[in-house]
Amino acid sequence: MPQLAQRVGRAKPSAIMVIAEKAKQLKAAGRDIISFSIGVPNFLPGEHVYAAARESLSHDSGQYGSNRGAEALLDAFLKHIEALGFSGCTRMNLSIGIGAKQVLYNLAEALLDEGDEICFAAPYWTTYRDIADIVGAKANVMHCGPEQNYKLTPAQLDAALARKPKVFLFNNPSNPTGMVYTGEEIAALAEVLARHPDTWVITDDIYNSMVFDGLGYHNFVFAKPELRERVIFVDSVSKTYGMPGWRVGMLAGPEAVAKAITTLNSNHITSLPEVITAAAVAALSGPQDIPRAKCAEFAGKRDTVVAALRAIPGVVCPRPQGAFYAFPDVSVAFGKSHDGTKISNDVEFCAALLEAKGVACVPGSAFGEPRAMRISYTCPAAQLEPGLARIAEFFAELT
Repeated sequence: MPQLAQRVGRAKPSAIMVIAEKAKQLKAAGRDIISFSIGVPNFLPGEHVYAAARESLSHDSGQYGSNRGAEALLDAFLKHIEALGFSGCTRMNLSIGIGAKQVLYNLAEALLDEGDEICFAAPYWTTYRDIADIVGAKANVMHCGPEQNYKLTPAQLDAALARKPKVFLFNNPSNPTGMVYTGEEIAALAEVLARHPDTWVITDDIYNSMVFDGLGYHNFVFAKPELRERVIFVDSVSKTYGMPGWRVGMLAGPEAVAKAITTLNSNHITSLPEVITAAAVAALSGPQDIPRAKCAEFAGKRDTVVAALRAIPGVVCPRPQGAFYAFPDVSVAFGKSHDGTKISNDVEFCAALLEAKGVACVPGSAFGEPRAMRISYTCPAAQLEPGLARIAEFFAELT
């Protein structure tokens, strides 16, 4: 029979969804499962979002929309990024996609030829490596362990950019670690970027509204405005507004890049549906009380999670200051056993934890850091402390 394209062989199922599916199966079988696995905010948008969607349906045109994005959505996104600190952008600097993941994939198609190099820090979001593999790019991964708070240093970036990669992909706040770069740290990295003019810079900053401790959101462009010529900012309504299923991703960048992404849109997605567009406009333009309240709630949950993990002997957990993840180093468990089950690595650790205690976490190796695991703490408040207690019990029972 005819063969599949080689690129399909480079595509891998999401490691996160594998864990989530296993947890779902156990729950369906009657097990008491607490899931810290999926990176979804687990809240719904305000009623004004649904009202806008219903109103849109009442006068749906049934027609194709703009490949770039509806004018109302582009304008709402412009106001959103202006509030963040971006200035001087127009609609021509923007493009919309079916979620940030599709925007990132389009950017890879637009910027990377087969064999080009892309660099990014580890821990990284799993999709970064997957997209690079699919498009045939070479990934140069800069390892940033817990001993440096999972943050990229200027020296690491300078060494990576000396190789003249086509793309540098940056994530702040970070999935999976929840770490946030300060204004000073961003400025130091921006100084390095300014010395290496041959590399595109993608800032995947979809958690920009989920920053704790008064730290604020910072971007390379704020520190070095001249970087605007090659910085592409990616955002989404998924995390901030509790709308992951609505699939709206957005980018702001140089006109040539936005035009390229718009052209790619014309060849596959065409446009967002009108009802989705209306909901996204309402989310960006309407009341922001729910996102602000959820950010405060997640900061409180962060405190609970970090305190519980740091109370476990040998576990190292840098303090996250954004998003809704913790990324503890659990390697103290490697080489030990739980109820006769030997634990040699992060995958075996998470499998044993799920089987023994009914707690689902994602192995750190999925994110390029095999000493750790990711905890997404967006579960209902009533499940958070019991889930953390089960993790502590599991460690206490290791022999």
